[in-house]
Amino acid sequence: MNFVSWNVNGFRAVLKKGFEEVFRSFDADFFCLQEIKMQEGQADFYHDDYYEYYNYAHRKGYSGTAIFAKKTLGEPISVSYGINGEHDDEGRVITLEYPEFYLICCYIPNAQDGLARIDYRCEFEDAMRDYLIELDKTKPVIYCGDLNVAHNEIDLKNPKSNKGNAGFSDEERGKFNELLDSGFTDTFRYLYPDTVTYSWWTYRFNARANNAGWRIDYFIISNRLRKHLIDSKIHTDIFGSDHCPVSIEMDF
Repeated sequence: MNFVSWNVNGFRAVLKKGFEEVFRSFDADFFCLQEIKMQEGQADFYHDDYYEYYNYAHRKGYSGTAIFAKKTLGEPISVSYGINGEHDDEGRVITLEYPEFYLICCYIPNAQDGLARIDYRCEFEDAMRDYLIELDKTKPVIYCGDLNVAHNEIDLKNPKSNKGNAGFSDEERGKFNELLDSGFTDTFRYLYPDTVTYSWWTYRFNARANNAGWRIDYFIISNRLRKHLIDSKIHTDIFGSDHCPVSIEMDF
């Protein structure tokens, strides 16, 4: 079973940059999007083989998430938006329940320059961690998306100059540690503990050409799903956004 996650930085924009070709090439069972930046009906994309689930931000042109789920798997047992009905104004969370697992697509809030939004970011992280722990009591969790944090120094090109900045602050890295300590696994780092690969590059300073990036897009799974994990990949050869897709393959 194949899962893909991609912060597209505007779904309407990436549709003009070959998204459909990328979508078809993956032939994924689940294709999760973050930062779709649109409202209902604004994107012209439909695939007969997939159910579509969108969570739009109230603010136009901002945030938002989506999941495309293969119809051959059947409809999910349940679909929910937000975190237990909260934190949903910005369209950041979608949860699909299936017999073997919960799939959660998430776009974690950016702490912003000067950590201006760090308090809300930490509040969101605490609520999300509690939510995942509660779901995990029922069945295993597959949690993916742009989590807006480089966990360790290996996960960004310039850790010294970025220490304390949004995405590499002690607060954000600490919240990531708390999540992993609660019974969850960073799939890519679990399989590739020493591999340096990034999933996001700023549009400034020719960063992508120089590979001056950050690994901030993840697939996190319940620890007990490790035995089902086949591979975890970061697809740096795919363009169209300032992020590249990440994926995992699971054997249930």
